Amino acid sequence: MPDQYPWLHCPPPHPQIEAIPALRDNYFWLISAADGRSATVVDPGEAAPVQAALAARNCTLGAILLTHHHGDHVGGVEELAGHWQCQVFGPADEAIAGDTAPLAAGATISPAGLGTTFEVIAVPGHTSGHIAYFAASHGSDARPVLFCGDTLFAGGCGRIFEGTPAQMLASLDRLAALPDETLVYCAHEYTVANLRFALAAESGSAELARRYDEALRMRAAGVATVPSSIAIELATNPFLRCDQDGIRTTVAARLGKAPGSRVEIFTELRAWKNGFA
Repeated sequence: MPDQYPWLHCPPPHPQIEAIPALRDNYFWLISAADGRSATVVDPGEAAPVQAALAARNCTLGAILLTHHHGDHVGGVEELAGHWQCQVFGPADEAIAGDTAPLAAGATISPAGLGTTFEVIAVPGHTSGHIAYFAASHGSDARPVLFCGDTLFAGGCGRIFEGTPAQMLASLDRLAALPDETLVYCAHEYTVANLRFALAAESGSAELARRYDEALRMRAAGVATVPSSIAIELATNPFLRCDQDGIRTTVAARLGKAPGSRVEIFTELRAWKNGFA
């Protein structure tokens, strides 16, 4: 039987970006320079696993990128920065100890030793000052890469702690407009739970059912389901599909009326997901 949706498979990870699994379900992302001598780390919630990864690769830490202020993303910053005397980039609108280079939307940065330029994208919602980092390519891999913290997840999105549903939806729209082939590096392994909810929200999607089965197999084998891609998220993530008929029908049944806007649909989806078992 032919592979009907070959593009839905998790894309091959970037050869110079590695996950450092930590805490309960976090991924700290280690981005290596082309020569392998230095690296940048994204959202290090604790220092020890990062130090171990650097030692195993015999490389130095040139920079730290932070997406938001939550402790599981910044807990290792002061120890790492103190040891390596490296640059620390983070959101200008959030107070983070050790952030030496506050960034606003539209800024571009080139972390020391990495040879890559990142664009800063404002994505408020999960927190008020949350940012994401986008690079058109890194090293020898021509695919764009996105580090989006807790805004866009594989199959889902972050909880809204400090922003509004309208802000979060607008933030997701910004990320959804990136090139389809963009590799999406989120900060948690939430994919199976997210896709279980997605199946409840859009039960008739064959693409989604196939992705869920794939995620189950990957996790059973101990394989990370991240990165995803923008194309995969547009096809299967309910929070990027608020305008689809299946999602609208499900939300209308929950509300007892036809939803009046994408924001209303998104708001109901996010509230439903918060209590979904």
